[in-house]
Amino acid sequence: MTQAKQKAVIYCRVSSRAQETLGHGLESQETRCRQHAEYKGYEVAGVFPDTFTGGGDFMARPGMKALLSFLDAQPNERFVVIFDDLKRFARDLEFHIKLRREMDARGATRECLNFDFNDTPESDLQEMILAVAGEYERKSNGRQVAQKMKARMESGYWLHAAPAGYKYETQRGHGKILVFDEPLASIVREVFEGYATGRFATQSEVRRFLDAQPTFPRNGKGQITQQRVTDILGNPLYTGHICSETYGINWLKGHHPPLISIETFDKVQQRRANPPNAPKRANVGDDFALRGIATCAGCDVPLRSSWAKGNTKRYAYYLCQTKGCDHYGKSIARDKIEGEVGDLLKSLQPTPGLISLAKAMFRHAWDQRLAQAKDAQEVAKAQLRTLDKQIESVLDRILGASNATVIATYEKEIGDLEKEKARLGGILDQQDDPDGSFDEKLEPVLAFLANPWKLWETGQTNLRTLVLKLTFPGRIHYDRNKGARTPEIAFPFKVLEGIQDPRVCFGAPTRTRTADLLITNQLLYQLSYRGTVGQI
Repeated sequence: MTQAKQKAVIYCRVSSRAQETLGHGLESQETRCRQHAEYKGYEVAGVFPDTFTGGGDFMARPGMKALLSFLDAQPNERFVVIFDDLKRFARDLEFHIKLRREMDARGATRECLNFDFNDTPESDLQEMILAVAGEYERKSNGRQVAQKMKARMESGYWLHAAPAGYKYETQRGHGKILVFDEPLASIVREVFEGYATGRFATQSEVRRFLDAQPTFPRNGKGQITQQRVTDILGNPLYTGHICSETYGINWLKGHHPPLISIETFDKVQQRRANPPNAPKRANVGDDFALRGIATCAGCDVPLRSSWAKGNTKRYAYYLCQTKGCDHYGKSIARDKIEGEVGDLLKSLQPTPGLISLAKAMFRHAWDQRLAQAKDAQEVAKAQLRTLDKQIESVLDRILGASNATVIATYEKEIGDLEKEKARLGGILDQQDDPDGSFDEKLEPVLAFLANPWKLWETGQTNLRTLVLKLTFPGRIHYDRNKGARTPEIAFPFKVLEGIQDPRVCFGAPTRTRTADLLITNQLLYQLSYRGTVGQI
């Protein structure tokens, strides 16, 4: 009679995906174990691979769980469990002993290619020594990896997953470093700037904006969650700085390029901390450029907008819905009110002479701003030196403190000082010589000031809304019988209206030149603060 072959199962494991392609890959382990089974005359009943360590807990490994379940399903069979190395069995002494007991309870015999199990005290001692050595090696490797990661982070390099708008690129002298990932970088920058300036009133509007971007990555369900928006808006990595509670890093200047300024980031955090009471409707601005801008002259409440269905087509209207107002329920055709606002914009066309004069004033202000920037650099450098001394002083106090609460307070103070250092560093970076020539930067500004109606007549709602925000700082009061009241115009147009005498230019006395410089500086500030017509 022929004796039945001894049945065996093979267990192989790697602790990282990279090991699958190296010398300790799953395929090489399985090959060696099969060769061992063939040499011993075993019949291989199954192979159970694991591709990650699962920590020290063997029950966290799907392959080992499947192996134990396979043994449980055949209680009358006595299997041999073959594995390549004792480290593949377990790298934690406690779990090694537990797994050994689980195997014994199921009547399984263990065989290792690199270790000979014998039922002797010496063999048990050697096995335990090797298990302890494996646990030590695992913990030591983990500590070394953590130390190297911390050192890399402290050197100004981000190590974790690249946030939206960045990607990793290998560069000489840096290794893997974050760089811009277009077009996502431009999309994320627009999100920050739009939320900081109020273009996006709520984070929900930001999410809807991202939903409309086909290139923006989604989750497994094809969605952009609200939490994703929160994570983006609250990530200081976009300012070019690194913050990590795990490694105790606060506003460390990173080597990756900043996507936004710290000022923009702070504005976003302020708006997130004080959100508006009522979110905007999802369809604001889709068809009505004056929604939220035009108000009823009778009650000073913003006009509502709606579509009315006729016999053959739909009609767009603005109307007042304030009960008690004389104009309550009275509709105004969209084309009528927006046409009258367009006529107001037509009137805001300075003469070519005034535009040339404004350009000269801009150039003078440009030169003055460059000189002021150099002065600001020196002030910022002095403040940075002061902050360094303050940080050193707080560190000395931490070394002499023993109370945990006091130490935590000092650590928070250091974090605040580091953030202030980062802010000043950002100011220094912004004071560098601007890219591009004076004429290149000024051209879109003057094009808008010379003829704002040109953009209005495109009929695009988003451009019309932008023109209104740049032209009229307040709302437009509209009377359905008398038309639009003359609104307050923005500061740049006021300046151009006020410049009627060529003597206010730079041949006038010093007092006048100083006043002109102040006005022009304010003009530059207003244009940049209001979102820059460069968006157009």
